[in-house]
Amino acid sequence: MANVKISPSILSADFANLGHEIRAIESAGCDWVHVDVMDGHFVPNITIGPLVCKAIRPHIKTVMDVHLMIEPADPYLEAFAKAGADYISVHPEACPHLDRSLQVIRDLGCKAGAALNPATPAHVLTHVMDRLDLILVMSVNPGFGGQSFLPSQIGKIRELKTMIGDRDILIEVDGGINPQTAPLVVEAGADVVVAGSAVFGKGGQDESVYANNIQAIRDSVKGQN
Repeated sequence: MANVKISPSILSADFANLGHEIRAIESAGCDWVHVDVMDGHFVPNITIGPLVCKAIRPHIKTVMDVHLMIEPADPYLEAFAKAGADYISVHPEACPHLDRSLQVIRDLGCKAGAALNPATPAHVLTHVMDRLDLILVMSVNPGFGGQSFLPSQIGKIRELKTMIGDRDILIEVDGGINPQTAPLVVEAGADVVVAGSAVFGKGGQDESVYANNIQAIRDSVKGQN
């Protein structure tokens, strides 16, 4: 069985009960907890900020995987690090000096990630590969949950896998991930899959529902990667 990590996106959780939802998905067997931060500027939606991240951190016993869809990102890196992020991913378009931003994330004690929108080519990371711990490939246009998977990103995942070579960099894929699409991205080289609605459904479900949904994704990637 492939050692693929599943990182449910709390964007699809019941926001009135985030602590409970996080405890439920961790008890159900998730590996990471994915936190989508949106500013209504870089992407057309507004979600949560450092204060909410700090509030939910005590409920997260695994890994807090924070994806910053905000511009500018640099002024807020320290706040999210102090809020307890383990991974912080930023978009090249939101960081005019990406090399410096990634270095700052590491200096703050976090793992550094770069997130690529569907139209952003892999080669923008050519000269920062040694600053990276994670590459997040968006397989939908960011800003909303529940979108359909874009098959065009499979080739990008393969390209990034080649670029990484023997470096210790994980490839994460977010967008339209479910038991049908997870095998496609894992076969191409993904190490971590983000799933929102495929895990939470409408949110507010119980642990057994989440466990079944997580297991369905895990079963779908057996023998891949």
